[in-house]
Amino acid sequence: MAIEAPYRLAGVMGWPVAHSRSPVIHTHWIAHHGLNGAYVLLPVQPEQLGTALRALAVLGFAGCNLTIPHKVAALQLVDRIDPLAARIGAINTIVVEKDHSLTGRNTDAFGYIQSLRDAQPTWRADAGPATVVGAGGASRAVIVSLIDDGAPEIRLTNRSWAKAHDMAQEFGGPVRAVPWEDRHAALAGAALLVNTTNQGMHGEAGLDLRLDQLPTQALVSDIIYVPMETPLLAAARKRGNPTVNGLGMLLNQARPAFEAWFGVLPDITPELLATVQGTF
Repeated sequence: MAIEAPYRLAGVMGWPVAHSRSPVIHTHWIAHHGLNGAYVLLPVQPEQLGTALRALAVLGFAGCNLTIPHKVAALQLVDRIDPLAARIGAINTIVVEKDHSLTGRNTDAFGYIQSLRDAQPTWRADAGPATVVGAGGASRAVIVSLIDDGAPEIRLTNRSWAKAHDMAQEFGGPVRAVPWEDRHAALAGAALLVNTTNQGMHGEAGLDLRLDQLPTQALVSDIIYVPMETPLLAAARKRGNPTVNGLGMLLNQARPAFEAWFGVLPDITPELLATVQGTF
C-alpha cells in the first residue's frame, strides 16, 4: 500500500485579506509540483494575532504569510527572528518548526529588488537617489533592500513626520526623512520613486504627489497590485517614466516562502502570470 505524502497547510494572515492573490499563486505551484497540501486565506483581527499564530502548529500548518496590519506586530509574538527580518523590523513569512516553535522571516526585500530587475534588467540601485513614500512594514523592507543594493541616498517621506524621522534615524546611512509638505520637491533628481502606502489601492484615494520635478528617466514603482495600474503609475507612464507595479514583488516574495513550507523553490512562469492576471 502506497504511503501518501504528508499534507501541508499554509496561508496568508491579514485583516482584511480577501483581496490577496497569494492563494492563487501558491495553489498553482502546489498543483504544478504535484504536492499534497493547500494555501488558504486567514482573516485575523489585530487583537487576535497572538492566538492565531500559536494555533498554526496545533492546526497542522507549515507556516503562513503575514500582510497588513500584522507584519510589525508579529515581531513580538514569534520565538525567533532571522537576521534580515530583525534588521527590517517586520515579518512577512512564518515557518512552523518541528518543535512547533515559530520563526519569523522577511522575503519582501528580496521580492522587491527582484521585481525591479525582472521588469527593468538594466536598473541599478546606485544610479541615483531613491524617494520612498510611506513608513510602514513594507517600506522598511524596501528601504533595507535599497541600502543593501547600494542606493546612495534614500529620501523617506510620510504623512506622519515622527514615523519617517524615527525610521531614518533607525536605519541611518543613506536614509534621510523629508517632511510631507516637501514631498514634491523630494523627487528632484531622483532615479527611483517608490510608493509603499495603500494610497491608490482599489477603494482608496490616489497618492497625493505631483511628478513635475521627477526626471522622466526615473523608474516609478508601486507595491500595490490591485489595481495593476494605480493612478500614480498611470500618471508616470503618461509622462514617459518606466513603471513597475506590485505584482512582481508579490510573486517573487512568495518563492522563498513556498520553498520553506513545501520544500520546492518554484518558478514564475508565463502560465502563472496569466493565471494571476486573470483574477483582476
